[in-house]
Amino acid sequence: MSERTAMVTRDTKETQITVTVNLDGEGRLTCETGVPFLDHMLDQVARHGLIDLDIKAVGDLHIDAHHTVEDLGITLGQAFDQAIGDKRGIYRYGHAYVPLDEALSRVVVDFSGRPGLFMDVEFTRAVLGQMDTQLFWEFFQGFVNHARVTLHIDNLKGFNAHHQAETIFKAFGRALRMAAAEDPRMAGRMPSTKGSL
Repeated sequence: MSERTAMVTRDTKETQITVTVNLDGEGRLTCETGVPFLDHMLDQVARHGLIDLDIKAVGDLHIDAHHTVEDLGITLGQAFDQAIGDKRGIYRYGHAYVPLDEALSRVVVDFSGRPGLFMDVEFTRAVLGQMDTQLFWEFFQGFVNHARVTLHIDNLKGFNAHHQAETIFKAFGRALRMAAAEDPRMAGRMPSTKGSL
């Protein structure tokens, strides 16, 4: 497969964000978002997805983290959409179950070309670090709309909110890695009976 990388910049009155992604990386993250807990979660995506991410984000954090988190999801989604290309020869579907002590989450992704987020998570705390847990939905909604993927996220067990979030992001990275991987049996063919995704 050809090199699967992309760089996307989003510049608005609320945020200035640049994301560089390499889908066939080594799991390296360079990240400055101003939202430390989000940086920690993005490190899980990079490490467990074997995706190299370089992220620089400046947002109106004096208001709150909403615009930064949502716009980062949008920009990351756009970068994935560009890097994945026409999707020939990939597995297309990916899934992962990830435990962390008492917490267990399942993430399933389909590079379907059809945005859809189905997220069943009841966080046991409203805030992690300085991040409102409602913003995780905003992040993933921005991602799926612009990566054009179908994404199911289920936290199956857990009472520690940090563990809930970490299992979700680790499973997200693993599911992306599986779905984006080259399928040797597909041999450059489109993984769809429609002929396009």
